[in-house]
Amino acid sequence: MTQAGSGAELRRTLGVGDAVVIGLGSMIGAGIFAALGPAARAAGSGLLLGLGVAAVVAYCNAMSSARLAAVYPASGGTYVYGRERLGAFWGYLAGWSFVVGKTASCAAMALTVGAYVWPGQAHAVAVAAVVALTAVNYGGVQKSARLTRGIVAVVLAVLAAVVVVCLGSGASDTGRLGIGASGGAGGVLQAAGLLFFAFAGYARIATLGEEVRDPARTIPRAVPLALGIALVVYAAVAVAVLSVLGSGGLGQASAPLADAVRAAGVPGLVPVVRVGAAMAALGSLLALILGVSRTTLAMARDRHLPGALAAVHPRHQVPHRAELAVGAVVAVLAATVDVRGAIGFSSFGVLAYYAVANASAWTLSPAPLSRVLPVVGLIGCLVLAFALPGVSVGLGAAVLGVGAAVHGVRRWWAGRG
Repeated sequence: MTQAGSGAELRRTLGVGDAVVIGLGSMIGAGIFAALGPAARAAGSGLLLGLGVAAVVAYCNAMSSARLAAVYPASGGTYVYGRERLGAFWGYLAGWSFVVGKTASCAAMALTVGAYVWPGQAHAVAVAAVVALTAVNYGGVQKSARLTRGIVAVVLAVLAAVVVVCLGSGASDTGRLGIGASGGAGGVLQAAGLLFFAFAGYARIATLGEEVRDPARTIPRAVPLALGIALVVYAAVAVAVLSVLGSGGLGQASAPLADAVRAAGVPGLVPVVRVGAAMAALGSLLALILGVSRTTLAMARDRHLPGALAAVHPRHQVPHRAELAVGAVVAVLAATVDVRGAIGFSSFGVLAYYAVANASAWTLSPAPLSRVLPVVGLIGCLVLAFALPGVSVGLGAAVLGVGAAVHGVRRWWAGRG
């Protein structure tokens, strides 16, 4: 089969609805089923404050990403924006943190699917999920969008059931929603950093910029719309679960939504919640593979990764080699390593990625009002990144340091040549 070269472009087939669905598939993923517990442990009664802080920073980042994507409607997201606005090093660093961190996240989501579907064979199920979703992506981005639409519908239905059951039960007490700061300001910021990770999926819309129709109009509409829907869903779920478990019970819950419906007196809904969590993890995994493969394509075009990965399939119009490479790496990780507890650096990397996006957006216009959101977003990303647990900060800084060293060695080697 003849392969397109690295100069080939992807086909623009995604409209506003498709882009919103892909963003929702990334955001309303497994995070909502698991992130509320750790966030409540950190913030205590300040959980809803932490959610608000995460939403403000996410909104600033989303608007910066949307403006940049309208100017640079190419695959790669912040890798492209940083390269074009700040220089090759900053673009490379953003791309590096995204590809490395999100590849680990892919493996973690795959293992999450396995843990929910068949705990005794979690690794085998994880590999099967990666292979199946890589095949879906290989068939074209429209097929991925259709599958994501179905997954999002199932997950939203499950979350709606959780909210209705919790708020309608006798165990619900609005007194548990009192907003305080028992975890202190540091706890609120740490919770915001953990919850921000769940919001970060709107970047997938910008990362797929080369496959969006009329990107200057579509992306600025799709990004805030997807973010707004996700915020409403997160707020409703957080309020419902808090009303039943309280911040203390939520902080101790290993499976917060399942524990909430059990405490609400409907244990029969627990298996449904487990199915919803598995579907959510599948949706996140599908969107992650899409995003990582497109950033890999952009970096391969600039020879930061092997140039062969820049090929575009002549019929399906997808970066097929990049997708197969990402799928293979994720499948190997999912088969051999349990990375669910070792990806704390991913949150740090995502915040570093968006810090570069905000800095890039700051350069688009000298008008002071145009720079307010990028400045707030940049400061917010840096504050939340360093408010994360020390292990996450250390791992994240180490990943960025390795990326910077690789870039430096490549430049030195090129200079000698």
